[in-house]
Amino acid sequence: MLEMVITARAADLGHGLKVRRVLPYAKRRMVGPWIFVDHAGPVTLAPEDTRAADVRPHPHIGLSTVSYLLSGQVAHQDSLGVHQLINPGDVNWMTAGRGISHSERFTHPDSFVGGGLELMQLWVALPEKDEETDPAFTHYPAADLPVRDAGDGVWMRLIAGEAYGMKSPVKTHSPLFYLHTEWQAGASLALPGGHSEQAVYVARGEIEHAGQTYMPGQLLVFGDDTDAVITARTKSTLMLFGGEPLGERHVFWNFVSSRKERIEQAKADWAAGRIPLPPQDNQEWIPLPA
Repeated sequence: MLEMVITARAADLGHGLKVRRVLPYAKRRMVGPWIFVDHAGPVTLAPEDTRAADVRPHPHIGLSTVSYLLSGQVAHQDSLGVHQLINPGDVNWMTAGRGISHSERFTHPDSFVGGGLELMQLWVALPEKDEETDPAFTHYPAADLPVRDAGDGVWMRLIAGEAYGMKSPVKTHSPLFYLHTEWQAGASLALPGGHSEQAVYVARGEIEHAGQTYMPGQLLVFGDDTDAVITARTKSTLMLFGGEPLGERHVFWNFVSSRKERIEQAKADWAAGRIPLPPQDNQEWIPLPA
């Protein structure tokens, strides 16, 4: 059963990098363990604007960031010393745990190939027992992820978890799933089920469910429902995700925790320089918001 429809809010990260912000939402903070959803682009910047749009080093605690490109290229650097390019279909899975910082840089023209930079950035809250784990980073090339093209008009790549009989090699801390799907006009498919909460995000195109039409930037939230059928009215790109709830989480800026006092500690740590910067990208950073 459809529980809620969330329409993304426009947010400007500055210098031409605009996003559709889907989660958290005032009436729905999370879907399973997923606590943050941003859809950036597609955007193409002029050479003189590329440097200004870079996301300078900034910190995280208590979560994993999941970066997935539909087009373009991003250069990731973090305080573990990792420097990794991410291309469409790859997965950058960064677990912040007790604390990490990273940057996301763009180069012209590589970052804007294939129709412009288009990025899905999702965060996964960590179970309480893993919130203070050591920070870690893993890159998974697109070729390592399972793909299904069953001839029913729906192509899919399983980014993480298990769904539709596939299992991703991406290591997670709690039960979840995350899919990139491409639909031909007229294609229909039921949701995978198997999790208490699941959602469909319309990145491109137009879909129908139970006689209602939904457009890009809308998120449809369901329970564990395998009878919920989605039909593509036009050629569409949909991101499907869900999982098991972890309980209440507090969020401030880039910090997530089950404990308010831990958020306050993270704020003080960043302001005081106690969270290290990427060793090769340490000349600037984003200050703690007021």
